[in-house]
Amino acid sequence: MRRRILRGVWVALGLVAIVGTLGAIKAKQIGTLIGFGEQMKKSGPPPEVVSTARAESQVWEGTLSAVASVVSAKGVALSNDAPGIVSRLHFESGASVKRGQVLVELDTKVERAQLASLRARRELAETSLGRSQALVAQGVVAQSELDNSQASFKSLTADVAALDAQIARKIIRAPFDGKLGLREVNLGQYLGPGTRVTVLESAESVYVDFSLPQRNLSALTLGMPVRAFEEEGGKAIGEGAISAIDPALDATTRNVKLRASFDNPGERWRPGMFVRVEVVLPEKKPVTVVPLTAVVHASYGDSLFVTEEAAGPDGKPRKIARQKFIKLGSARGDFVTVVEGVTAGEEVVSAGAFKLRNGLPIRVDDKVKLEAELAPRPENR
Repeated sequence: MRRRILRGVWVALGLVAIVGTLGAIKAKQIGTLIGFGEQMKKSGPPPEVVSTARAESQVWEGTLSAVASVVSAKGVALSNDAPGIVSRLHFESGASVKRGQVLVELDTKVERAQLASLRARRELAETSLGRSQALVAQGVVAQSELDNSQASFKSLTADVAALDAQIARKIIRAPFDGKLGLREVNLGQYLGPGTRVTVLESAESVYVDFSLPQRNLSALTLGMPVRAFEEEGGKAIGEGAISAIDPALDATTRNVKLRASFDNPGERWRPGMFVRVEVVLPEKKPVTVVPLTAVVHASYGDSLFVTEEAAGPDGKPRKIARQKFIKLGSARGDFVTVVEGVTAGEEVVSAGAFKLRNGLPIRVDDKVKLEAELAPRPENR
């Protein structure tokens, strides 16, 4: 019995020792964590890794941007003037043609038979006129006979010319050099007056139509240079000039319509295409530019972060992010102008700005440079 009691006492003492040892270890761990927390509180949050760039002062030419549509400099829907049945087709869809080239012939058998009859009668009238002139010169017949012969000859000549014109109306020719559209008629088809046969578009040059706000009207003049850009990638595809300015403004939008003329080498542009255009203004102005990636957009305004030197909790200097609200101007390529809020030479955060807040410590890592350009041309992937 006594042994059993002693054994229980020793077991209890052992458990107490184990619990005490574990408690000491845990207390030490908790103390270490508390020390780390106090140390982290003193040193502040760890710095965020960002990339930076300098706000630059550049000289940009003034431009006015707009979206535009390509229209043909010469374009017409070809149709027949007189009714008839298609007897011959001399073109295929999409063919290139020259001015005066015959495209469609309508049946003219009846008209040509009538023309042959009129020409035979005109030859007879011409012969009679010559005979009457000789007889009048000899005094054999009266002058009235000669007058009748002359009137008959002139009448038949006019009838022949009228029938020739009627036959010509049944032949459709290309009015200028260009490229045809889809053929919309077939051989043997009856065409009523005004039936569309195809369309013809000039391939030498094109017009680009666009609109600009009323406030820009005073800066626009005929002959001002205009650049056109592709919808994708922003690559310049041509340079032209303003050829017409609409004298009246749109009463709904208060925009003025403009037309620019462009050459079309290689028939690159087609009527109906969408392009972006820039009217180049004569004056140039200095601007402060930053990368587009540096701008943080929010409902309360646009801002960016600049780097500043500040003393840390340990008294040593370190870089922090300072948020500045800005007013943006025009954008070009990967850059945007800053009208207010930043001066040239300031170091701005160009990558990683989305994870920053005002006064947060940062660490600059510019090993990976931001590849930005004024006229980006990314590869098609």
